[in-house]
Amino acid sequence: MKTRLFWVRHGPTHARGLVGWADLPADLSDTARVARLDAHLPRQAMLVSSDLSRAVATADALGETRTRLPHDPALRELHFGDWDLKTPDDIEDQARYQAFWDHPGEVRPPSGETWPELAARAGAATDALIAAHPGADLVIVAHLGVILTQVQRARDLTATEAFSHSIAPLSVTELHHTPAGWHVAGINHTP
Repeated sequence: MKTRLFWVRHGPTHARGLVGWADLPADLSDTARVARLDAHLPRQAMLVSSDLSRAVATADALGETRTRLPHDPALRELHFGDWDLKTPDDIEDQARYQAFWDHPGEVRPPSGETWPELAARAGAATDALIAAHPGADLVIVAHLGVILTQVQRARDLTATEAFSHSIAPLSVTELHHTPAGWHVAGINHTP
């Protein structure tokens, strides 16, 4: 039984710094782009989002014909801790910041979480959705890091390899799950 997951990155925040658990709104003013995204996604899909307002608002814009599931805090972005909303130049420990990007998984932002912790959290949430809705189409509105962890999982990539993928705001990454494993149908499609 194939479950299709349509991962949608929330609308842009226009923030200049790192945005993890900070609850910034999404800019959904490009209504034509939102309408194209809505038309691209399966109409009878179930819809879920992280509980952060930028994801919730994006899901609300796509939810008219889809069954809405409760917001899931496990689908939140990577927790940047003390780095949240800071620009790279604002971060005092530049060596640690550079190591975080050069060696994902080995470095924790102060008071935040590591890449493997995010991957475990997002993977468990994804597994729960698949188990609860086998064979369904699921539209999941989430964040860059969450989507990249699932691309990493589906393609069996290292964290560094996963980081090399772009995931634009309001893009779709389509992953299929079957008993035989994962299939990547598309990454970063912008309707």
